[in-house]
Amino acid sequence: MPKPGNGAPTLLRRLRPARNLTDRAAADIAAEIRGGRLPPGARLPTEQEMMATLGVSRTVVREAVSALRAEGLVVTRQGSGAFVAADATRVPFRIDPEAMGTIADALNVMELRLAIEVEAAALAAERATPAQVGAVMGAHAAMAAAIAREDTAVNEDFLFHRAIASATANAQFPQFLEFLGRHVIPRQRVRAAIANPKEQREYLARIQREHLRIGQAIKGRDPADARKAMRAHLLNSITRYRRLAERDGPA
Repeated sequence: MPKPGNGAPTLLRRLRPARNLTDRAAADIAAEIRGGRLPPGARLPTEQEMMATLGVSRTVVREAVSALRAEGLVVTRQGSGAFVAADATRVPFRIDPEAMGTIADALNVMELRLAIEVEAAALAAERATPAQVGAVMGAHAAMAAAIAREDTAVNEDFLFHRAIASATANAQFPQFLEFLGRHVIPRQRVRAAIANPKEQREYLARIQREHLRIGQAIKGRDPADARKAMRAHLLNSITRYRRLAERDGPA
């Protein structure tokens, strides 16, 4: 097995075919770092060594290192290679999409959204420009059109909340929502749990009514009502998902 540069030990193994080799490669390297086998300051194996050890392409290795750099586990030095970060034990907050397989899994994230998005709606009502109000209402209309096509409207739902976050005039809100990602709207699991098409339509129609109330409060420049409407929407969503999780049973 090839050894990493400067004699640093590694237990990296050749990867078997997987749905996402970049994720797997990054996870394997991260495991070496977090397990202390690649300590802070240690140089990572060269690209060639990782390609041979993991059995992946140069592109996969580079994307994996880039992902680890984004997580704060790795730093790169021009002309010297990649090194384990000095503070690699301080792992940044992240949500693994692979841990979001059921409605029940999404509930904890829904509670996190509740803590953030309620205030975001109030700030949007205070600060939104006319164009941003238009974007919020446009996202609501796009979701209505998707529902009319009998689509689950996951992207449109996310974009509605993203438009509100953008209207806060605080870049941290949309960045946080993008970080959580579209996987926090578990519409596919909902669709599987609700077999009756009529019940599916009624479910999405209720969400649309709640969205409309939020949008109207923002358009009307009413922070208190926007806060109240968003809180009601997310609490209702949590209640709905809990009921569906009970019906859906273990994944």
